[in-house]
Amino acid sequence: MPSLIELRDVWYQYNPNSPLSYWALKGINLRIEKGEFVSIIGPTGSGKSTLIQHFNGLLKPTKGEVIVDGIDISKTKDLKAVRKKVGMVFQYPETQIFSETIYDELAFGLRNYGYPEDEIEERIKEVTKKLGIDYIPLDKSPFLLSGGEMRRVAIASILAMEPEVFVLDEPLANLDPQGRKELLREIDYLNRKESLTVVIVSHDLSEVSKYADRIVVLFDGSIIMDGPPEEIFKNVEKLIEISLGVPQIVELLYALYKRGADIPYNVISIDEAVKIIAKWRKSLGNRDKLRTIPAS
Repeated sequence: MPSLIELRDVWYQYNPNSPLSYWALKGINLRIEKGEFVSIIGPTGSGKSTLIQHFNGLLKPTKGEVIVDGIDISKTKDLKAVRKKVGMVFQYPETQIFSETIYDELAFGLRNYGYPEDEIEERIKEVTKKLGIDYIPLDKSPFLLSGGEMRRVAIASILAMEPEVFVLDEPLANLDPQGRKELLREIDYLNRKESLTVVIVSHDLSEVSKYADRIVVLFDGSIIMDGPPEEIFKNVEKLIEISLGVPQIVELLYALYKRGADIPYNVISIDEAVKIIAKWRKSLGNRDKLRTIPAS
């Protein structure tokens, strides 16, 4: 079965034929499968935003191929079908919101594709309820909303189109801790319960690793790691070296491991970590021995 999105040896060059030319992507090979929750992680300037803009044809590769559900975007000029399949929310929602009312903002894409008004109204009602913004009057200006509400409106405007793949660029930026948790839970629900394929771009492993099935680590335009969170966290020192934050529980377990504890440290579940530490402490015989473990 073909992948929903496949990149084959993709290179992308900014400012070609100029002194400012540079390669933002270098030989990217990547597949996104139906129903996955993938997080693309990397430090600032690693090429994350450039990469995801290839997923729906906002950018086309300088070299290589991008196939979206069987459509080679480098060879087609009509990208309407691709952009209906792959919905994207940018980091700053105000950059993609422009309508005078929330209703018109949510209806814009649907009207553009010729949906009847009664279906548009039904979809808007459904998506605002899913995202917990059905309490906001639809005749209100989206520019009067809080940052979190505006982000949810931007997300709702894409979800109303019922894309097969939902791509979010730094969706947690500038949200408070509670807002980050709530938004991630909502996105996770859409992935688990409605089989929506999700791709989230972030620079912080701590948040998204709790939900992602798979993490792709990008550095200097190249993929340097790709696998489930547990596999990625086996490379703690490399992640720290490239300035990526790892979850605190991984830091704790790794610190104990470095001091001589014979325990796994690639664990993201707090409950599992508690069991591991309890078992290890029990194996020591008594708590006083904790203080005698030599530093590495």
